[in-house]
Amino acid sequence: MNSLDKLKQAFITALALPSGAEAERAVYGETAGWDSVAHMALVAEIEAAFDVMLDTEEVIDMSSFSKAEEILSRHGVAVRAA
Repeated sequence: MNSLDKLKQAFITALALPSGAEAERAVYGETAGWDSVAHMALVAEIEAAFDVMLDTEEVIDMSSFSKAEEILSRHGVAVRAA
Protein backbone atom coordinates (compact mmCIF):
# COMPACT_ATOMS: atom_id res chain seq x y z
CA MET A 1 0.00 0.00 0.00
CA ASN A 2 1.45 3.38 -0.97
CA SER A 3 1.58 6.37 1.38
CA LEU A 4 -1.46 8.09 -0.13
CA ASP A 5 -3.57 4.95 0.30
CA LYS A 6 -2.30 4.52 3.86
CA LEU A 7 -3.30 8.08 4.73
CA LYS A 8 -6.72 7.66 3.11
CA GLN A 9 -7.23 4.44 5.08
CA ALA A 10 -6.23 6.18 8.33
CA PHE A 11 -8.91 8.83 7.71
CA ILE A 12 -11.55 6.25 6.72
CA THR A 13 -10.84 4.14 9.80
CA ALA A 14 -10.53 6.90 12.39
CA LEU A 15 -13.46 8.98 11.16
CA ALA A 16 -15.65 5.95 10.39
CA LEU A 17 -16.13 7.15 6.82
CA PRO A 18 -17.86 4.91 4.30
CA SER A 19 -15.29 2.84 2.39
CA GLY A 20 -15.93 4.76 -0.82
CA ALA A 21 -15.71 8.18 0.84
CA GLU A 22 -13.37 10.80 -0.55
CA ALA A 23 -11.06 11.04 2.44
CA GLU A 24 -9.03 13.72 0.66
CA ARG A 25 -11.93 16.14 1.13
CA ALA A 26 -12.04 15.68 4.91
CA VAL A 27 -11.96 18.92 6.91
CA TYR A 28 -12.29 19.24 10.69
CA GLY A 29 -15.65 20.73 11.61
CA GLU A 30 -17.11 20.01 8.17
CA THR A 31 -16.70 16.25 7.85
CA ALA A 32 -19.39 14.32 9.71
CA GLY A 33 -17.89 12.39 12.58
CA TRP A 34 -14.64 14.38 12.82
CA ASP A 35 -14.91 15.59 16.38
CA SER A 36 -12.26 15.83 19.11
CA VAL A 37 -12.45 12.11 19.96
CA ALA A 38 -12.19 11.07 16.31
CA HIS A 39 -9.33 13.55 15.91
CA MET A 40 -7.27 11.74 18.53
CA ALA A 41 -8.11 8.39 16.89
CA LEU A 42 -6.93 9.85 13.59
CA VAL A 43 -3.65 10.97 15.14
CA ALA A 44 -3.12 7.47 16.54
CA GLU A 45 -3.91 5.88 13.13
CA ILE A 46 -1.47 8.17 11.34
CA GLU A 47 1.28 7.66 13.90
CA ALA A 48 0.91 3.88 13.68
CA ALA A 49 0.63 3.76 9.88
CA PHE A 50 3.70 5.92 9.28
CA ASP A 51 5.75 5.16 12.42
CA VAL A 52 5.95 8.83 13.38
CA MET A 53 5.28 10.80 16.56
CA LEU A 54 3.35 14.02 16.03
CA ASP A 55 4.00 16.84 18.46
CA THR A 56 1.24 18.79 20.17
CA GLU A 57 1.38 21.68 17.69
CA GLU A 58 1.04 19.28 14.76
CA VAL A 59 -1.91 17.52 16.39
CA ILE A 60 -3.68 20.84 16.88
CA ASP A 61 -2.74 22.08 13.39
CA MET A 62 -4.03 18.99 11.55
CA SER A 63 -7.37 20.29 10.31
CA SER A 64 -7.70 18.61 6.92
CA PHE A 65 -6.39 15.78 4.78
CA SER A 66 -4.06 18.18 2.96
CA LYS A 67 -2.74 19.50 6.26
CA ALA A 68 -2.02 15.91 7.33
CA GLU A 69 -0.03 15.47 4.11
CA GLU A 70 1.95 18.61 4.88
CA ILE A 71 2.67 17.50 8.44
CA LEU A 72 3.79 14.06 7.27
CA SER A 73 6.14 15.67 4.75
CA ARG A 74 7.91 17.34 7.70
CA HIS A 75 8.53 13.83 9.01
CA GLY A 76 10.06 12.71 5.73
CA VAL A 77 6.94 10.98 4.42
CA ALA A 78 6.12 11.79 0.80
CA VAL A 79 2.41 11.08 0.48
CA ARG A 80 2.27 11.95 -3.21
CA ALA A 81 4.98 11.47 -5.80
CA ALA A 82 6.63 14.75 -6.69
